[in-house]
Amino acid sequence: KKIKSQVHVLTLTATPIPRTLQLALTGVRELSLITTPPVDRLAVRSFVLPYDPVVVREAIQRERHRGGQIFYVCPRISDIAHLEMELLKLIPDIRVAKAHGKMNAEKLEEIMNSFYDGKFDLLLATNIVESGLDIPNANTIILHRSEMFGLAQLYQLRGRIGRSKVRGYAYFTISQGKSLNESALKRLEVMESLDMLGAGFTLASYDLDIRGAGNLLGDEQSGHIREVGVELYQRMLEEAVAESKSNSNIPLSVEDKWSPNIEIGIPVLIPSEYVSELGIRLSLYRRIGSLIDQAQIDEFAAEMVDRFGGLPQEVENLLETVVIKGLCLKAGVEKLDAGGKGARITFRNNNFSNPAGLVELINANSGSLKLRSDHRLIFSRVWPDDMSRLNGSKYIIKELCKLVN
Repeated sequence: KKIKSQVHVLTLTATPIPRTLQLALTGVRELSLITTPPVDRLAVRSFVLPYDPVVVREAIQRERHRGGQIFYVCPRISDIAHLEMELLKLIPDIRVAKAHGKMNAEKLEEIMNSFYDGKFDLLLATNIVESGLDIPNANTIILHRSEMFGLAQLYQLRGRIGRSKVRGYAYFTISQGKSLNESALKRLEVMESLDMLGAGFTLASYDLDIRGAGNLLGDEQSGHIREVGVELYQRMLEEAVAESKSNSNIPLSVEDKWSPNIEIGIPVLIPSEYVSELGIRLSLYRRIGSLIDQAQIDEFAAEMVDRFGGLPQEVENLLETVVIKGLCLKAGVEKLDAGGKGARITFRNNNFSNPAGLVELINANSGSLKLRSDHRLIFSRVWPDDMSRLNGSKYIIKELCKLVN
């Protein structure tokens, strides 16, 4: 950027870090996805299991019998000597090479070249092998104490195998008898479920949900925005991006930002029993706030059913309220208060775009509709339960929308 102010920057990544993904999703960066895998590429089969010497031995022997090689990755250098002894007890004739970050460059290069040439069956290493390696003959990877690795690390390590036309197998072992914390358990569940080709973007989305988006301009590449709140931060960011792209220093008009106030007296939320993770609930609320038309709302509802199961009544109420919100915006309704005996409607700036049509509607429904001196529209109707109140509110706002159109 210092060399040339107008230079274009292209970033390529299999798994964007949370901040990079957030920049793309909010429009600061443009986003393109390459989802077509190479010809004849097979997805890696992934397994999460407690450490079992029998399973480890079978996995290694299966790969050796088909002429392949194995990566065995551990989180700490101090684990290598112990694991080497265990491997030689399990399979006495196996040829093991060791690699870690404390080796000098010449020794490390010699070992890697020997492994590439097939002089060793198994490479016992730390996570220094997670990127930059392309060894088509290595198609099984075993991770020791995989709960200690981050989500992006797990994905990158799995990406070291299955790089040819041969099926790859990844074994994420965890310590026996050790209870995992919630974050580690979630990372491993994601890795086991996302075993299809081209899952990098989906996995990065989970990483964003789990770790948070970090700072736009600061050092933190992940973390949740606690000082101002997720919703406010997101809205401020989107407004700043829109203002920048409009090539104008004039802030967006307050008139363009108004949102109707809807009070129907029904529960509208995503229950924690339905979506347990707070971060995911917040991201769903943010997405709901950006829904515009009925097609988008139906698509979002179908996705919710697919991800979390049948919609609870509270979520259905929430989506119906979003529909009413869109209708209120079209009709210029600033506030809607609904109760058991009807609804009170306040127009934005006490103004309605089609006053003649409104007068006709009031005359046609003289028994139930009236306009008060304070410009509030009163719709009198008995609504004994939540559903009738919701449907009745939707009906009257729809009628006002027809007049606007």
